[in-house]
Amino acid sequence: MADQVFKKIELVGTSPNSFAEAAANAVAKAGETENAMRWFEVVELRGAIADGKVSQYQTTVRIGCKAE
Repeated sequence: MADQVFKKIELVGTSPNSFAEAAANAVAKAGETENAMRWFEVVELRGAIADGKVSQYQTTVRIGCKAE
């Protein structure tokens, strides 16, 4: 088996509903330009507050892609 090399890209996905949806949005966006995605890592969870309530969930992910 040949050695494989991977690259990582980092994105912040957002959602008004959940951290999981924010992560899925980031992966989906990366999939528009990256066609060799293999895994993702959750790096950070945070959110925005408006009028004393959670207004946005933000999930930072690193996505591992096979280098071509």
